[in-house]
Amino acid sequence: MSTRTSQHSITRREACSLLGGAFASLTVPHASADDAPGAYRLNYQLASAMYGTFALDTILVEAQKTGTKTIDIWRKPHGDQREQLEVMGVPAFQELLKKHGVEVGTLTCYTPGPFKLQNDFAMAKQLGAKIIVTGSDKEVNEPSGPTARDAVAKFLEKMKPHVEAAASAGVRIAIENHSGQMFFTPDSMRHFAELNTSPNLGVAFAPHHLSKYADDIPKLINDLGPQLAFFYAQEHGKGFIGKLPKNEEMMQMPGYGGGLDYKAVAAALKKINFQGFVEILMHPTPRGIPILPTIDEVTAAINKSRTYLDACLKG
Repeated sequence: MSTRTSQHSITRREACSLLGGAFASLTVPHASADDAPGAYRLNYQLASAMYGTFALDTILVEAQKTGTKTIDIWRKPHGDQREQLEVMGVPAFQELLKKHGVEVGTLTCYTPGPFKLQNDFAMAKQLGAKIIVTGSDKEVNEPSGPTARDAVAKFLEKMKPHVEAAASAGVRIAIENHSGQMFFTPDSMRHFAELNTSPNLGVAFAPHHLSKYADDIPKLINDLGPQLAFFYAQEHGKGFIGKLPKNEEMMQMPGYGGGLDYKAVAAALKKINFQGFVEILMHPTPRGIPILPTIDEVTAAINKSRTYLDACLKG
């Protein structure tokens, strides 16, 4: 398996400056010692794609360092951990999970799309994953108003057999509000909350695709309520499509100055008692590289964002 660290131009000195001393939090426990008993906490999950093409055996070591025992397995182009899994086989991967005390929480499956998840249902069932994240229909692009309601209704009808298959596998499909697709606008998200009746279908909430509607994000979280299945702790920042200086690219992550009001976001998640996975994420350019040069630097960056989110949650 690949453990390349040379696919990017940022230097170690630049990375350490960006992290702002975050290495001190590498072994922060899952619950803060000053949390009151029963206090609401965010349910963090590690995104394998944050480490580019580092080997699974190496990434799994980092999970508990980032305050979680669950991992989201990404595939190309964002990471290649799903491909690594398929090469080694499920039994060998399960041994690695057991070795490191980690569980698979999510399979991110954009490539097949929402109507071709049969292989992913089988994999999720084998691994005990609870969530499959994917996109939506592309026949209607970013609808609003009555058009959005009609598009959502048609999508839900098309999804019925796939949702039944998800239920049989014991997994919930989480549809991301992704730009350039049907399920994107606040209107489409609210109509989804109104029309969806299946507990095996929900929303993967992506603030980074809602920069035009940033002020609506806390209310959208409240409106979705139990339909919210998954939350990306990622914002638009200065963007994530083209190449940017590393300090601007990192602004997608909480605590790096991107501008999203995470206090309001955290308060909304607490208000609905959100128990789903919260995944700290960013998209580097090009896709498929680690967000920073080394394993330790990636983990420290995630922990910097986690510390920031926990502080926002406490107000």
